[in-house]
Amino acid sequence: MAEKVVEQAEERKVASMLPPHVKEFYRKAEADLDGFWEEAALSARHDLHWFKMWDKVFEHNYPTFKWYVGGKTNICYSAVDFKVKMGKGAKAALIYENGDTGEVRTVTYIQLLNLVKKYAAALRGIGVKKGDRVAVYMPMGVEAVGTMLACARIGAVHVVIFAGFSPRAIADRVELSGAKYLICKARGTRRGKPVDLKEMVDDAITRLPKEIGFKHAVVLDEPHDKNIPMAAGRDIFWKDFLAKGAGQSGDYVEMEANETLFLLPTSGTTAKPKVSVQCHGGYQVYVYSMGKWIYNLNANDIWFSTSDIGWIVGHSYNVYGPLLHGCTSILYEGTPDYPNNEMWFDIIERNRVTGMFTSPTGIRALARFGVEPAHKHDLTSLKRVVCAGEVLNPAAWKWFQEDVFRGSIPVIDHMWQTETSGAIIGNPYGLGMAPIKPGSATFPTPGVITDIVDEKDGHSMGVGEKGIMVIKKPFPGLTPTLWGDPERYKTDYWEARPGTKGMYYAGDAASKDEDGYIWFAGRADEVIKIAAHRIGTVEVENALVSHPAVVEAAVTGVPDELRGEIASAFVVLRAGYEPTDALKKELIDHVRKEMGAIVVMKDIGFIKMLPKTRSGKIMRRVIKALLMGKDLGDLSTIEEEASVDEIKEAIGKIGKI
Repeated sequence: MAEKVVEQAEERKVASMLPPHVKEFYRKAEADLDGFWEEAALSARHDLHWFKMWDKVFEHNYPTFKWYVGGKTNICYSAVDFKVKMGKGAKAALIYENGDTGEVRTVTYIQLLNLVKKYAAALRGIGVKKGDRVAVYMPMGVEAVGTMLACARIGAVHVVIFAGFSPRAIADRVELSGAKYLICKARGTRRGKPVDLKEMVDDAITRLPKEIGFKHAVVLDEPHDKNIPMAAGRDIFWKDFLAKGAGQSGDYVEMEANETLFLLPTSGTTAKPKVSVQCHGGYQVYVYSMGKWIYNLNANDIWFSTSDIGWIVGHSYNVYGPLLHGCTSILYEGTPDYPNNEMWFDIIERNRVTGMFTSPTGIRALARFGVEPAHKHDLTSLKRVVCAGEVLNPAAWKWFQEDVFRGSIPVIDHMWQTETSGAIIGNPYGLGMAPIKPGSATFPTPGVITDIVDEKDGHSMGVGEKGIMVIKKPFPGLTPTLWGDPERYKTDYWEARPGTKGMYYAGDAASKDEDGYIWFAGRADEVIKIAAHRIGTVEVENALVSHPAVVEAAVTGVPDELRGEIASAFVVLRAGYEPTDALKKELIDHVRKEMGAIVVMKDIGFIKMLPKTRSGKIMRRVIKALLMGKDLGDLSTIEEEASVDEIKEAIGKIGKI
């Protein structure tokens, strides 16, 4: 009874931070979760089309589940056909911009529909059928998005692979998904340098076991490119691919809500990727709803997500989310600082962008150049910025909101995972924003029931106590299984720790404050235990980045005979600062001042870049392995291999553990 009183008191604290109508919205979800998600789908019928309504909202067969059982829909139809029927045919659906080449291309909804029909017919022409997996290894672009939609249209399952992954990473993902078809671009560019994508595809295919039964690689080529190696009978040029659609239907198929839409392997910061699954019905309801409730996506938006389609953000909020809302989505192929450090700000100004989705990594990269590049541009069209990927540390938040935008718009952090398809912790900006606390992702999103628990016995943690984030009940955007490995889904997520059995193990260490705000401290296996005190790596990194000399930091724990573990850090300095012993001592003293004497630092190394995945997540396990002299494991997802050499050189200067 006492526990219930405490729980109710905490709910009241959360509610006190929200406008009354938002409190009521949350209350409905808590009172009747199935009814809440049914109403979410029903209220979205002006944008999401159902050929047949569902027979049952939710069906649970632990650990897997189904949403909108018996309902018939197709996310491509909702995103494109339905928008044309609503009179949006002449409106821009996609604006593609290439930072390297300067190419700009605008595609309206009716043009996109015609393109997708053509691609759908071509897929059928090479033998792709409903349920077949199709790997897509292409940079950001209209053809890549059109291919994704065409797969969805005919009931095929797309498996997008970031165009830059190594042959090993490509082969892993093709093999894990069982894809027999692969669509790729012959070549790409990165920071002005050519990248031979077809060469990597060829290498990857040689690594595939014969039992996969791989059939065709379709190659998007440039007309002037005459030197692309093509395997006879296997490889098909783009024009020949399109020609195979002659006489084939480009029409859609009706999909039961729980039939698979796409597979997306996790980004691999820790080990071999797990292949998450999303289905037509639940996924479209979830990304649409979170787009509305968290980002306030609407048909009038010019939406700019800086992600790539190779990641879940690219799927949900470069492609499907914006199109389901009928707005214009900008597809940017390139980096924020090439060929100049004003690329993002130039895009915002020229296109009168109203909403931006970016990553803390992107913000910190721009912070190195100061506010001048931003202040050269008219950014007044922008109404909000949302961030996800890693924790948006207070220093980066302050720089972007207060220095770049002068406090004129909110910069909002939120948290999600590949497996959740959308936000699970976030500020409900679209419903009514709660006060921003820099460094906190705010509250669980509506319809997502979370808790922070002790991983040993599962009891809920009190205010300020660190525990493990769990999701207590399924929701429509949560992966219902792992492709080809349902047992791993059970053991890695629903029975990962003794105290979390029957709850989805998100794997993040977190705590909540007196107002119910959630504060993440890093991955559960990245928490440092110093003299029995649990210190989050993110907390120490935030302390380091709060120093004016530091733009980025990565922290990991290393063994210590006296205290069990102590912290070791690597930092990237802002322009104008040089690495010195005096600065190192100043930073160590700064961390002690910010966090107390309990945080003991072994040393700090100065580097030019941190090892990150290509989705911008810091690979702390690589840093720890280097410090400990252990095998680095799978590096196929690393952004820059040179970052490993940076760490090695820094370790050489400070000494190995």
